[in-house]
Amino acid sequence: MTDQKEIDYARIEKAILYIRENLHDQPSLEEIAAVVQLSPFHFQKLFTAWAGVSPKKFMQYLSLEYAKSLLQDRTVSLLDTAYETGLSGTSRLHDLFVRIEGMTPGEYKHGGEGLAINYSVAESPFGKLIVASTPKGICHMSFAEQEDKALPELKRRFPKAAYHQITDKFQQDVLFIFQKDWSRLDDIKLHLSGTPFQLKVWESLLKVPLGSLVTYGDIANDIGSPAAARAVGTAIGNNPVAFLIPCHRVIRNSGELGGYHWGETRKSAIIGWEAARRS
Repeated sequence: MTDQKEIDYARIEKAILYIRENLHDQPSLEEIAAVVQLSPFHFQKLFTAWAGVSPKKFMQYLSLEYAKSLLQDRTVSLLDTAYETGLSGTSRLHDLFVRIEGMTPGEYKHGGEGLAINYSVAESPFGKLIVASTPKGICHMSFAEQEDKALPELKRRFPKAAYHQITDKFQQDVLFIFQKDWSRLDDIKLHLSGTPFQLKVWESLLKVPLGSLVTYGDIANDIGSPAAARAVGTAIGNNPVAFLIPCHRVIRNSGELGGYHWGETRKSAIIGWEAARRS
């Protein structure tokens, strides 16, 4: 059964898609509201409640000029950022550290044989998520537009694991990041299967601050492989943990957003939502 949060995000997603496709024309509030079949007043109220800023301000965050300005802000290197994932303040995500532990070669090679994996489906500001964890940490998080396909996708990653539909402490901490009270958060731990190169790329992504943007070349430089931007892109495309490992913060050198495993419109939504919290 579709609930109100799903309906609201579907409207937001449709509005953002329209904004992206018509960005050069700077559509009016009335035009965007008509696309999602709401009055301008109700659309402005819904959008501002979701994003924290008006649709007009959000359009600025999606512009090429805004992206380029962030890319030019090189006052602090990725390495110096040192896993900082947000800005301090009572209403900002702060003091949250995310650490990766790679799975053993045996766990990785044998499809999760011997692993017990808990999973649950939950709401986020960007649609439903399936979140899964082992006893060591989060192993998978993916946007689940179709719930019936979400679990099979997880099981393809770990075909020999034992699965239990349970929401555990690891999952609860991850879901708290979408709320305003982050005092309940512990350090978030990830337990991931990947090659050494992939793990290095994902660890580098964790250093990109909330509301910031980097390029594939920036990540390649950070891991000490400046000629490997294409391989970096492949590793980013294989990111198993949506949002938390922020592959959505990587864009093209030109300032264009580029692709995203969970859809370019969702990537736009996340970038704009984070930009509103950065400013």
